[in-house]
Parts: sequence; C-alpha cells; structure tokens
Amino acid sequence: MGRTRMLFVSDIHGSETTFRKFLNASKMYKVDVAIVGGDITGKGLIFVSKKSKGYETEFLGRKRFAQDDEELQSLIQEIRKRGLYAHVDGPDAIEEIASSPTKAENLLKDHIMRTIKEWIQLAEERLKGSSIKCHISPGNDDIYEIDPILDSSDFVTNPDGKVVTLDDEHEMISTGKANITPWKCPRDVTEDELGQTIEKLASELCNTSLSIFNFHAPPFNTYLDVAPELDENLRPVIKAGQPNMINVGSISVRKAIEKHQPLLGLHGHIHESKAVEKIGKTMCINPGSEYTEGILDGAIVTLEGEKVRDHMFIHG
Repeated sequence: MGRTRMLFVSDIHGSETTFRKFLNASKMYKVDVAIVGGDITGKGLIFVSKKSKGYETEFLGRKRFAQDDEELQSLIQEIRKRGLYAHVDGPDAIEEIASSPTKAENLLKDHIMRTIKEWIQLAEERLKGSSIKCHISPGNDDIYEIDPILDSSDFVTNPDGKVVTLDDEHEMISTGKANITPWKCPRDVTEDELGQTIEKLASELCNTSLSIFNFHAPPFNTYLDVAPELDENLRPVIKAGQPNMINVGSISVRKAIEKHQPLLGLHGHIHESKAVEKIGKTMCINPGSEYTEGILDGAIVTLEGEKVRDHMFIHG
C-alpha cells in the first residue's frame, strides 16, 4: 500500500504571484499530485495610459506613474499579483475601449486566454521531468473559452467532467459548476443540474469509497461554506453591527457526499471559509484564498489506502 501526497489550492483568480507559488510549493513539498480546484482567471482590466513621458493609471484608489519601461514592468507585476490584467495603450484607444462594454469584454477575454496559455507553458517548464501530476480545472467564475486551452497540454490535465486516476487505488472526479450565485457566473447552474452532473461522474468511478470529489462548490451547512449574506444590491447585510454570516454552499454537493461517502472532498469557492470538516466518513477541505495579496493558501493531504493519513494547511 503506497502513499500519495497531494497539494490542493483553489481560487487563484488570475494572481500571477499565487500561481507561481503553487508551482514552487508543489516541488518544495515533494508532492505526487498538484491540483488547482477552479476559479483560475482574473476578474478585471486595469488600463495603463501611455503619455508623452511615461505611463499613468489609477490602481487601488490612487494615481500611479511609471517613468520608463522598467518602472512600467514593476507596475504591471503589481497589478498581476492581485489577479488583474494590465492593458497598456494610448489614451484615445483606452477611451474607445472603455466606452464600449463589448470591446472591453472581448479585451478581457483576450488577456484571460493569453494568460492561461502562459500558465500552462510555465507549469510544463517548471514541473515537466518531475513525477508530479498537475491538474488544473475551471471554476464557476471561469469562462468556457479557456477549456480548449486547458485541454491542449500533454502534461497538465483538465480534470473537469472526467474521472482521473491519481494512483493505483484512488480516482478523482471534478466539476467547476456551482449552485447559482448572486453574480450569475458562467458556470452557475441549478442544484438539479449540478446534482445530475455529479451523479453521472460518480457512476463512472470504480470505487467511490476510495475516490476524491474535487467539486468547486463546498457542501451546504458546513464550516466550508460560510459567507456574508448580501442584499439585493449585493451589499453585506449588517446585524448587530456585524456582517450576517450564512451558509451558501451546494445542497447537491452535500447530498452526493452523504450518499457516496468518498474518501476526500476538495472544495473552494468561499474564500473566507478555510476549514476541515467530516461528513460521515468523508473529510472535506476548503483551503481558503487570499489571492488579492499574492498569498498562496493550500492544503497538503496524504492518502494511504482507505485513509487520509494526514493533512495540513499551508500559507505564504
């Protein structure tokens, strides 16, 4: 009976720094399997205007300037660290793009897809030649246009919607779909659809009790799915001077875990709910996310036969 050591992270949301830390941590902790569990793309553009002398932008609520190309690259790195995409252009071109929602959306997609290609290439360069199996899957925030890019690598695997063999004993099924959120994300679906997706995948497993459920949405009513309640304007509901915290995870995910009792559940989606909780015999983990600070939050998990031998959170 062998041991399999895994690194699981989620909700990188386009942070260049966090993704590079994921690759470095995979080697530093000498894992056999490295998994990114969804929401890998960034959410917005920062326009950097090219002036007659240097560059100018507004970032994090204040004006920022770069006097030359070296300072420009430093500024872009800071933007990318926080999961945003820097677009450098002349003032007229920026105004034209910013005034057209369609052009802005298409430009954001271009940056997203270009970055995913770069990340896949980087993962191949850093991890190829090692024995590490690398799996990178989309989450509910991620546009479907990135799937062909994730599927194109002969080294990195996109496990979404598939049964993936991790070792001689353990299989993993994955889905980036999530129960519907207030933001109506690309892969938000009804609980019925999510449940059907999970059941189809579970039916293809050889042994559910030795399997890993890599589902982006956490199970409902656990420590893994606690988030602030929002009103109709997407503002936190305040009670007794504090944000009112509620459970926002998936009922279908919880039912599937209760029914099939996999060895391990790997989840993300709710950044502030870093936690471990058992549902029956199944250990469920959400490593949380602090991608906006360029911090890597992850979980190192060791599997041994029918047991989760050990687990620990990493942060840095």
